[in-house]
Amino acid sequence: MLRIFISGGCKNGKSYIAQRLAKGQAKGRLYYVATMCPCDEEDAKRVERHRQERDGWGFETVEQPVDILKCLDSCDADASFLLDSTTALLANEMFPAGNSVNMGAPLKIAGELACLCRQVEDIVIVSDYIYSDAILYDELTEAYRRGLAYIDRTLAAECDVVLEVAFGCVTVHKGREVFGPLYEKAV
Repeated sequence: MLRIFISGGCKNGKSYIAQRLAKGQAKGRLYYVATMCPCDEEDAKRVERHRQERDGWGFETVEQPVDILKCLDSCDADASFLLDSTTALLANEMFPAGNSVNMGAPLKIAGELACLCRQVEDIVIVSDYIYSDAILYDELTEAYRRGLAYIDRTLAAECDVVLEVAFGCVTVHKGREVFGPLYEKAV
């Protein structure tokens, strides 16, 4: 059982590295749990690019934009999983259609992801690092950022390996002894 958490800035190569790591550790079935609900043309292009990148790698795509544990209803828990991304998952659950806001979403998601990490054989989870700018945001955006930070901290504690990706370069924050051989196998 190996659990890997990857965080980094948008469009920095996280998803591609996550795909390689998930494929490298897979011993059987390999699921790509997609959480994004495309909202515009840019999102649709990103989804299509990710599909093309993993084409031929053996991933079975499972669309699960909310209630992440439901992915286990259609997946074998003894398989390898790649979940991309917690950022989209939180947006989907915190801001559901109908203009309501679910302020309890971060706590729910953190608990579900910790449970998922314990139930599946291997998992790689991707999140966006959205904390480094100095911009002052409105209260709701700050609540989202705090919620994602809570989820990220929960996953960092739960996972065996914690990675940060910046401009395609990987920094290991936890699990260096595990990550080294896995990375060599994946590249």
